[in-house]
Amino acid sequence: MKKAMISTLAVCLLLAGCSNKHSEESKTSLASSTSSSTSSAVSSVVSESSASSVTSSRAPSEVPKSDFVANSEPSQDSFASVSPQEIAPIDNDSAKASQKAQGLYEVNGLIVVNKKHPLPYDYAPGVDPVAQSQVNVLIGDMINQGLAVGWTTSNFRSYDYQSQLYNNYVAANGQAEADRFSARPGYSEHQTGLAFDLTDPYGQLLTSPVEAQWLIDNSWKYGFIVRYLDGKEEITGYMPEPWHLRYVGDQAQAIAQSGLTLEEYLGVDGGDY
Repeated sequence: MKKAMISTLAVCLLLAGCSNKHSEESKTSLASSTSSSTSSAVSSVVSESSASSVTSSRAPSEVPKSDFVANSEPSQDSFASVSPQEIAPIDNDSAKASQKAQGLYEVNGLIVVNKKHPLPYDYAPGVDPVAQSQVNVLIGDMINQGLAVGWTTSNFRSYDYQSQLYNNYVAANGQAEADRFSARPGYSEHQTGLAFDLTDPYGQLLTSPVEAQWLIDNSWKYGFIVRYLDGKEEITGYMPEPWHLRYVGDQAQAIAQSGLTLEEYLGVDGGDY
């Protein structure tokens, strides 16, 4: 009897041990399964987040420096990172007085703005509505033809805003270099509201040879000319800017097909300051 009880007790202990072991293995298996599922979910979130990050931070190749800004004036973060004492501003008070006295310089019904002919500092017409309408049609036609162009343009800029841009370029690049691609305040065509800088689909200045040639061949049909042509820096005063269009209305075809700059076509002074 005693031996039977001992045997029965041993069997019970053995069964209990097996049950506990099975329970622990089940817990371990469940924990492992849960951990694996959580890890997989986290990986999916990270993967989607990374993909989103890559998409949202996609950076096109760098383009030449220019006066480009978005349609709305950008924040200070978009300027060169310099402190005020590092900027060498031009004498705005003297420049304003001189430019107000000079007034607008017009030839053959066209406002001429270059390094020899500034605008009055208080001239602020905003974006020309006819020019804006025409550039929208031009961009739409380019897109419909499969060309890589975006809807964002740089257009009207005030005297004071151009001054801010220019002084930051001078601080970052030196005045001699800045003068090749950025207008001093009062000397920018953007202040007329008749100039537009075109961009690619990623918001970068339009520099692709295919799109640039299309603009040379076709922009006149919409009333525009490519203002700063290649090989004409000594006349226009600026490096080539295939993205910069100037609205000249019904005179565009004659000017564009002449192969001349606006200065040459109108017979006005150009070049440096």
